[in-house]
Amino acid sequence: MALHNNTTFRSFGLRMPSSVRTLLRLAFVVVLLAVFWLALLPAPDVVKLVSWQDKIEHALLFAGLALLALAAWPGRAGAIVFGLLLYGAGMEVAQSFTAHRFGDPWDWLADAVGLLVLLPFAWGRGRAD
Repeated sequence: MALHNNTTFRSFGLRMPSSVRTLLRLAFVVVLLAVFWLALLPAPDVVKLVSWQDKIEHALLFAGLALLALAAWPGRAGAIVFGLLLYGAGMEVAQSFTAHRFGDPWDWLADAVGLLVLLPFAWGRGRAD
């Protein structure tokens, strides 16, 4: 993370004020808490277009979480991926303790796929800065 004038940071090739970075970090934490809470509620009835739609949803969710985290903490791709993998595993374990959900290792693998899609972009961006 490059520091400019003590108040501006570079993220995705753009200069970003530290106040924006703080808001992104707060948003990330709020989203993590909301997603975890929603994951423990009974699953809503959803129209399924394909049998593996749940896995696509997991991958897209974790790709979005990774993108938000990378905007908030540029240059920390490895730590973000590791943390989100632990978060996904924790979510699956927590679901296994509910009466209406179950932990699924395939869901965790789908989470990892979502993270891996963004990883090359994060590493390539880090080398370009």
